[in-house]
Amino acid sequence: MGSVRNSCWLIAPLLIGCTSFCLATPPVEPGRRAEWFQKAGWGVFMHYLAEKPEVPVEEWNRRINEFKVDDLARQLESAKARYFFITLGQNSGHYLAPNKTYDSLVGIRPSKCSTRDLVADLYAALEPRGIKLLVYLPAGAPDKDKTAMEKLQWKSGPYRLSEFQEKWEKVIGEWSERWGTKVVGWWFDGCYWPNAMYRHPTPPNFETFAAAARKGNPESLVAFNRGVVYPIHSEAEQEDYTAGEIDEPTKVSYGKFWVDGAQWHMLSYLGKSWSAPPPRFTDAEVVKITTRLVEAGGVVTWDVPPEADGLIPEPFLRQLRAIGEAVEAIRPR
Repeated sequence: MGSVRNSCWLIAPLLIGCTSFCLATPPVEPGRRAEWFQKAGWGVFMHYLAEKPEVPVEEWNRRINEFKVDDLARQLESAKARYFFITLGQNSGHYLAPNKTYDSLVGIRPSKCSTRDLVADLYAALEPRGIKLLVYLPAGAPDKDKTAMEKLQWKSGPYRLSEFQEKWEKVIGEWSERWGTKVVGWWFDGCYWPNAMYRHPTPPNFETFAAAARKGNPESLVAFNRGVVYPIHSEAEQEDYTAGEIDEPTKVSYGKFWVDGAQWHMLSYLGKSWSAPPPRFTDAEVVKITTRLVEAGGVVTWDVPPEADGLIPEPFLRQLRAIGEAVEAIRPR
């Protein structure tokens, strides 16, 4: 694993039973790109993925075509969510938007990139409601798709992988240019070997990685996730916010909400695991976890599982609405 960027932390456990929440110093004003993110305070994350590489292309396109973007947007609006993350794809090699660069590199026919641009359609439904759209993408090739791994020259481990990274940045760059300002942020998963792959003075590196994501929108937020690490930290100078993957949000430690130039942000899940029902907290518990962090200047994102048509199951929607009401009371739009 790579080394964590240096941070000066004022460590204090966040426990559900706490009766006070304070910082030694007020939160530092966030940088220009992250200003809206801190003001937003909280949002929602959804993994919408094909289970395995063998899912037929026709089936994947059917699912994407039946994703109810308008109904999901209404749900998020009812919860007063400020932003929404959607996964572009993951290990199976199926993606929910077209990408000609990816298709030309991997040579898979018919393409496992959907014919519908679900990201563009989500933007069209969310933007009128004032909900910003961000996307998730692994930092590596889909590791259950042998053809894609071979063509993209990917292998898992602490390797330089310059050839892979150059190809992957072209894939990212096409999506970024396709969506332009419709997408306002990226969350890159699986940056497990940052020293081996990205901490270099010559390209490809963190700088070119971030530049690919900002190719279509220079204002896009970028975060690189190395996995669950306590305390939440910033991984690279090019980050605008911390990836902040946390599996036990009641045990998170906090310090300054401005970490090495990045806005402090926590991402965790409301279910028993990522994208897995049932809810593991009571409504009151998730409200307390969220409001304590938001009130002090942090940003909190909650993962929820999707129904087959992209909608949020009612028990999770109820919790999101409780969070939204509570955040609205302490941080009005």
